[in-house]
Amino acid sequence: MHDAFWGHLKEQLSATPPDFSCALELLKEIKESRLRREVEEALAADRLQQEAARGDLDIFRLSKCILSMMTLLCAPVRDAAVQKLDSITDSTLLLRGIFQVLGLMKMDMRNYTLQSLQPHLREHSIQQERAQFQERLSRQPGLLDHITKWLSRAATDLRPGPGPGPDAPASSAAGPAPSEAASGPEPLSPAMVLSQAFLNLLLWDPEDQEFPETLLADRARLRELEAQLRRLTVLASVLLVAGSSSGSVLFGSPQFVDRLKRTTHALTEHFDSRPQEAMLAVSEQVSQEIQQSLKSMGLAALSSDSMAFLMGQLQDIAHAQNCVRSVVDQRVHLFLKCCLVLGVQRSLMGLPGGLTLIEAELAELGQRFVNITHHNQQVFGPYYTEILKTLVPPGQAPQAGVESL
Repeated sequence: MHDAFWGHLKEQLSATPPDFSCALELLKEIKESRLRREVEEALAADRLQQEAARGDLDIFRLSKCILSMMTLLCAPVRDAAVQKLDSITDSTLLLRGIFQVLGLMKMDMRNYTLQSLQPHLREHSIQQERAQFQERLSRQPGLLDHITKWLSRAATDLRPGPGPGPDAPASSAAGPAPSEAASGPEPLSPAMVLSQAFLNLLLWDPEDQEFPETLLADRARLRELEAQLRRLTVLASVLLVAGSSSGSVLFGSPQFVDRLKRTTHALTEHFDSRPQEAMLAVSEQVSQEIQQSLKSMGLAALSSDSMAFLMGQLQDIAHAQNCVRSVVDQRVHLFLKCCLVLGVQRSLMGLPGGLTLIEAELAELGQRFVNITHHNQQVFGPYYTEILKTLVPPGQAPQAGVESL
């Protein structure tokens, strides 16, 4: 339809005498756009009608005039596109190009406006959500009970466990090393407890009905993150097992690694409901990919025993207690905890072994997690602060801990 319209315009302008009806409508539309104030004088409707009636309306000259205004008004990112239009000598093609770039300029303006308004919209959203919660709290005083239990569990998770019993080995009963005894365990801070509490949401038992009320609106998104985290853990485990069996040559090829990641990701789509079936398919496909790649690179293929061992290790990843999967899971959770404290980019520096191959996927997961928790903390921070004061007395934490919330 667009091509037909511009073809029709070309026919009108090429006719003898030229037909300016469509061109006038286009110029009128430009005049009424967000650039109206800047082009008002150049596109005065009465004068254009008079020129068209006399047959001496110069579309090319007007287009060049509009183009010069666009050069002054467009964002720097559009400079190249506007300069390219300046070399067009065909009136129809020039008008068409002007409209295309104007569309981009309008989008630039919308994006700039939204970006400018975003802080105000975010602050309004925070205040509105907090006011709505406070209104509910005034009607339901027990609304903070589940939140208090949620934060209390996190504080308990972070406190050191009881000392060794009388039957403990002598080396354990001797206590910590002198340096550890001198420094003692790191004191709890409200920020540490809140970070641990947010992390615990990704391990929440679906049967547990005591989900904190301040996060009910985010529960579906947190469940999605939990599923994404589990699949990433499986993916990293597969890559670790496959890498240990096939050597560093194959995994030095980014193309091979990407192909293996795509294969594993596709085959584990239904991992949560059918883990053993998914890992059986993964073991067959991954081992086949490794054999084919070894042969294509002129390397020795895996023996039948090595293939059987590899497939068995891959299939065992279906079990949550699998040692490789357990280690990877701990490292991913530690990465997410660092994201809450240090931010995503700093947490990506010096990733532990086994996670470097999924760095891009971890960055996406970490950013989504930080976005959810950061907004929630901005809205409900005052309530968390009051509860954490009772869980982490000022004498046990740096005084700045509470204020940092």
